[in-house]
Amino acid sequence: MAKNDLISGNIWDEYSQTVQDRMNNPKNMGEITEEEAEKLGGKLIVADFGAESCGDAVRLYWVVDPKTDKIIDAKFKSFGCGTAIASSDTMVDLCIGKTVDEAVKITNIDVEHAMRDNPDIAAVPPQKMHCSVMAYDVIKKAASQYKGVDASSFEDEIIVCECARVSLGTIKEVIKINDLKTVEEITEYTKAGAFCKSCIKPGGHEKRDYYLVDILAQTRAEIEKEKLEKSEKTGEEIPFKEMTVVQKLKVVEDIIDENIRPMLVMDGGNLQILDIKENEGYTDIYIRYMGACSGCASSSTGTLYAIESILKQKLDENIRVLPV
Repeated sequence: MAKNDLISGNIWDEYSQTVQDRMNNPKNMGEITEEEAEKLGGKLIVADFGAESCGDAVRLYWVVDPKTDKIIDAKFKSFGCGTAIASSDTMVDLCIGKTVDEAVKITNIDVEHAMRDNPDIAAVPPQKMHCSVMAYDVIKKAASQYKGVDASSFEDEIIVCECARVSLGTIKEVIKINDLKTVEEITEYTKAGAFCKSCIKPGGHEKRDYYLVDILAQTRAEIEKEKLEKSEKTGEEIPFKEMTVVQKLKVVEDIIDENIRPMLVMDGGNLQILDIKENEGYTDIYIRYMGACSGCASSSTGTLYAIESILKQKLDENIRVLPV
């Protein structure tokens, strides 16, 4: 096992027991010779794939029955970290017994899910998610050799980051599992965007169909929608901190309308809520004063204190109101 995969203390908790077992005792590690393949009545396929993103590499051995295209045996050799070993060992299990056409449909997400102890808990730390991508790619390489075609012909996943070979499905899955909120977190967890950076946002040296900034915004919107629908369906009262941004905006607006805005309007003023952001344990509410309030001396003292006090009392003690 590579030095960076030596795990101690509570860090073990970030790996499923299945991953730990496969790291220490992979059952499919080894090689298959031409002679052994002939005894099994199959054709030997040997495929290599190296991941430039982390320096790991894997060699996959398939014995394929040429009459049925079924993979009757498989082994692997891994040159990399313990997580890569566990991913490759799992990948081989998923291949055996399938036809070549079925095997090429195995994705890196399938590999990661197969290593979970609990279907709802990720099998590995987020920064190790990319190890399953290598298993996904070497399958395509083996299938292309067997069929005599280009590996890209099997690509039914949308690849967002060509450098690290990270798919759209993987990025969205990682964002949802780990509640990611920034592009930097996506890069840390998947390595997407860590190299040429063309996939981060428009304007890089290579035009892309998908960019991390857009995927993040879309996936965050999906998360917010799912939370909103869940709360409406159950009818449960959600703590302010756990609300979606849309829900937070609504409850803050309601409190402002009921307790603050009438007084401001009476004096010829008003306010607009611009944004709500979580910031190191605080919920920061950004506002803009309007009308007479924009030039009022108390807008940064008494009025601001009154707004913040009411919101803290009714919603959460860790609210900060910040005029812009």
